[in-house]
Amino acid sequence: MARTRLTRGLAALAAAATTVAGAAALVGPGTAGASSHREAPLIASDPQADNTDVYAFVSPDKPNTVTLIADWIPLQEPAGGPNFYPWATNTAYNIKIDNNGDALADITYRWTFTTEYLAPSSFLFNNGPVTSLTDPNLLHRQTYDLEVFRGSAAPLLLVDNGRAAPSHPGNASVPDYAPLRDEAITAFSEPAGSGVTYAGQADDPFFLDLRVFDLIYGNGNFSEVGQDTLNGFNTNTLAIQVPKSALATNGNAARNPVIGVWSTTERRTTRVLAATDSFATAPGTTTESGNFVQVSRLGSPLINEVVIPVGKKDRFNNSTPANDGQFLDFVTKPELPKVIQAIYGVPAPAEPRNDLVQVFLTGIPNATDPGLNMDKGTLAPSEVLRLNMSVAPTANPNRLGVIGGDNQGFPNGRRLTDDVVDIELQVLEGELVGTPNDIGDAVNINDKAFGSTFPYVALPHSGSTNKAVTGTGTGPKPGVPAPTPSSSATPVPAGASAVSLSANVTQITFGNTPTLSGTVTSASGAAVAGTVVEILKKASDETTYSLAGTVTTDSAGRFSLVVRPERQTSYGANVGAVRSPVVNIRVSTRVNIATPQPGAVRNPVTFSGTLAPAYANVAVGLGTLVNGRFTVLQQTVTNASGGYSLTRTLPVGTATYVIFTSAHQGTDKGSKSVSLTVS
Repeated sequence: MARTRLTRGLAALAAAATTVAGAAALVGPGTAGASSHREAPLIASDPQADNTDVYAFVSPDKPNTVTLIADWIPLQEPAGGPNFYPWATNTAYNIKIDNNGDALADITYRWTFTTEYLAPSSFLFNNGPVTSLTDPNLLHRQTYDLEVFRGSAAPLLLVDNGRAAPSHPGNASVPDYAPLRDEAITAFSEPAGSGVTYAGQADDPFFLDLRVFDLIYGNGNFSEVGQDTLNGFNTNTLAIQVPKSALATNGNAARNPVIGVWSTTERRTTRVLAATDSFATAPGTTTESGNFVQVSRLGSPLINEVVIPVGKKDRFNNSTPANDGQFLDFVTKPELPKVIQAIYGVPAPAEPRNDLVQVFLTGIPNATDPGLNMDKGTLAPSEVLRLNMSVAPTANPNRLGVIGGDNQGFPNGRRLTDDVVDIELQVLEGELVGTPNDIGDAVNINDKAFGSTFPYVALPHSGSTNKAVTGTGTGPKPGVPAPTPSSSATPVPAGASAVSLSANVTQITFGNTPTLSGTVTSASGAAVAGTVVEILKKASDETTYSLAGTVTTDSAGRFSLVVRPERQTSYGANVGAVRSPVVNIRVSTRVNIATPQPGAVRNPVTFSGTLAPAYANVAVGLGTLVNGRFTVLQQTVTNASGGYSLTRTLPVGTATYVIFTSAHQGTDKGSKSVSLTVS
C-alpha cells in the first residue's frame, strides 16, 4: 500500500507549532516558535527562563552512562552584544528525573548562577583576545553551583563555583572557542557515582523549517523548501553525564531501566524594580525575594506548541507532570489533525487518540517488561521524555527513531540527531494507527556536526559570521569583512580614488559563469586606464578573502572577469587600498533527471538523477503541479555521490512532476520538471 504524503506546505504548517483557528489566520505575519522557543505568552517575555529543548540518551561512547541535555535562551543571534546571553541569576535551572512512574521528581539536578563584572566602568564584554575562562581579558564572567536533590534528603552540592563558558562574541574576541568548551567541562562525584557537567553556549541543536507564514512558498513552486530556521543561532546549554545507576530506582538500572526526564526554570515569587533615578544613589537595587516558583517546563518537544491551546500554555508551563490529567483531552482529541483536514482535505485519524497517550503520557508498551519505555506498575500519565536505559546505542542511528526501526531514538529518549519534527508529524497524522505517511520538513540534519564526546552539542556560532548585505555604495557593506589586498597588491595608481563593481547576474545555477565588471575613476570622475585590479572572493563557508584573478583597465577605465562560483560567494575589487562595494552571487543547485524521460511511462515510475554540486544527505523531493497547486509526493536524501532515486506509483494521466532540493552547504535550492503521461 502506498504511503500517504501530504504537501510540503502541510509539513511546514505543522512544524510551525502554531494553534490555528482557521485558514484566515494563516495569511498574516507572526512569530515562529520551535521545539519550545517562545512557545507561551508569558515566557516569550522572559527569554532567560525559556527552556527550549531536552535530550536524554545512553552515551554512545560511554554506554554505562546517560547524558541529559537541556537548553535555554532561544534564538541567540551570535553578534548580540554588548551583553550577549548570560544565564539569569537568582534563578534555578533544573533537570528532573522520575524513576518510578509516579510523575514526581525523584532526582533533581539544579544549577544556579552568579555574575561577576571585572570592569563595571567599561561597556566591553572583553578587552582583548580570550583564551581561557580565567583570562583577565574576559570582563563578564559567570560561575555556578550544581546541587542534586534525591527524594526528601537534603540537597548535596556537587560543583561549587564551576565556571560557565561565555557567549562567543566573535573571532577577534575568542580566536578558538574549543579550549573554553573543554575547560568548562567539570567533573564531580557523589555517593551515587561520578559524573561531568557543562554550562555554556552552544549551537542550537534543534533543526527544522519554520517558514510557514508565507504559504505561497516561493510563488507556488516551493522555492523556500528545506530551510533550517535555526541555522546560525545559538542557545545556552546545561549538560550532565552520570552512570545509569545514579538515575535508576535503588541504583539498579538493569531491573529499573525506565526514567522520565524534563527540565524546568524557577524564578522568585517577587521582583521589585528600582524606582526612577534611584540607581544614582543605590545602583543595582532591583531585588528578588520569596520562594522559587516554576515559570517554564519542557519534556517532549513541540507539546506546548502543537498540543496545548494558547489559553492553557501558561498553565502548562506552571504545572507539574503529576497534574497532567487536566490536559488529557488535548492529547486524545488533538487540534492539529483537524486543522490539516480543514485546510488540505486529509482525513484526521479517528479519536480518541490512544496512540498519542502512549507516545506522550505513558510510554510505549511492547512484548517486553516494562515495555519499550513504559515503566512498571501503576502509572500516572504525565508529559515527560521517557528513556529506557537498557536499549544500547546503535552504530547506525535512524533519524526517525522508533518509527524508523531504531528503538534507541525518539520517543525513547531523544538524541541530538533525532528528527523530531518529522517523527511527530507522522505520528500525529496516524503513523501508529494504520495511516503510514512520509510527512517531513526537508530539514533532516543540523546545520553543524555534533561532537562524538561529551557534551556532544556543536560549538556556538561566532559573532563574526554575520551574513552579507547587498546594496549600493562606495565601501564594503555592513557585516561583511572588507576584502583585503593580497600580498601582490600594487600601490594605488595616481588619480585612482573609486572602484565600482557589479555582476551581470547575481543568481545562477551551478556550473554557469557570471561576469564581474566595473570601472576605476579619479576623484573628478575621469577614467583611470592601465590600472591593475585585484578581484577577491570569499565563499559562504570561508572567513577570509582570496584572490580570484587580476585584470587591467582599458582606455575607458573598465575591467571585467568571468568567474565560476560553486556556492554563495562574495566578490570585491581592489586597486591598492581603494576598495569596491561587495557583490554577492547566489548559486542554485543544478538538478539532473536521468529517468524518466519526458513522454509516456508505465507505473511504477522511478525518478533518478544527480545534483550538482554533489553532496550527500541533501533532501530531495518529488512533487506534482496540477491546476496551479503543488503537492509533495515523496522525499529522500542523496547518496555519497549526490545521486537520488524515488519510485512511486503515479495517477494515470498527464501531469508535470518536479524534482526539488533543499538549500545546503552554501548552495540554494534547485528544481527541474518533467512532463509525463502515465498509463
